[in-house]
Amino acid sequence: MDWVKTIERAIAYIENNITEELTVGRIASEVNVSAFYFQKGFSMLCGYTVGEYIRMRRLSLAGNELLSSDIRIIDLAVKYGYDSPDSFTKAFARFHGSTPTDVRRNGAALNSFAPLHIRLSLEGGTVMNYRIEEKPAFKVMGVSKTFSYESANTDIPAYWDEVHVRAEEKAVTGMYGICFDAEMAGSQFRYMIADDFGPDVAAKKNLELCEIPAHTWAIFPCKGAMPLSLQEVNRRIFSEWLPAGRYEIAEGYNIEYYSNPSDFDGGTQDPAYYAEVWIPIKYG
Repeated sequence: MDWVKTIERAIAYIENNITEELTVGRIASEVNVSAFYFQKGFSMLCGYTVGEYIRMRRLSLAGNELLSSDIRIIDLAVKYGYDSPDSFTKAFARFHGSTPTDVRRNGAALNSFAPLHIRLSLEGGTVMNYRIEEKPAFKVMGVSKTFSYESANTDIPAYWDEVHVRAEEKAVTGMYGICFDAEMAGSQFRYMIADDFGPDVAAKKNLELCEIPAHTWAIFPCKGAMPLSLQEVNRRIFSEWLPAGRYEIAEGYNIEYYSNPSDFDGGTQDPAYYAEVWIPIKYG
């Protein structure tokens, strides 16, 4: 699968339907890819979540229409997907720096957000390390929560902080961060902070259990301070490895493996800290 072309088709679909109801699942189905990996790939390649991109494009277009027509503000709010003039005014002011009324009455300046066009530059043929492994099914134990794709980038780090970093008694050591989305078509997914299964510990701490099915995995090593090194590996998976390779994503799992921070002088901020990204794959 050519992820760059897929995202370009998705952007074109968004632009052609910008005033219609747009969800991650609907857009992903239009470009024949799972919502699970579409949202992740879009964020990696574009630097915005799907929801952020749609919101900024709508507010940019609303500003243009406000100046070039006599449309009522309430009608503009409805047209661009807002439930009330108040919610539209607040979003408009955050984006443009002025309310719709100020723009219309006083000619306040507007901000513009143009449609994205993806262009990947050649960077000297750098090598991306990975290995392919056949793994049997294995069990994990941990704690989980359901997240929205739209806010996951900020909500998941906050969840780690809540259950692992600040917790007086840690439920798990945090060996894995696992995304589950069996349907791969909705706007939400389950995320688990997990360890390898240990029956005594699981029973004592009343942890959730889950079996990860047998798969062929592409495993990408990640070395360096978190989270920047991990984010860079994820970006390169979608911008370089998937477009250039012969593999496709097989199922709605994404696993991040973390070394024990106590094994490194600087913990997760150590330049030598080691983690991995696991993606289930099949031949394209």
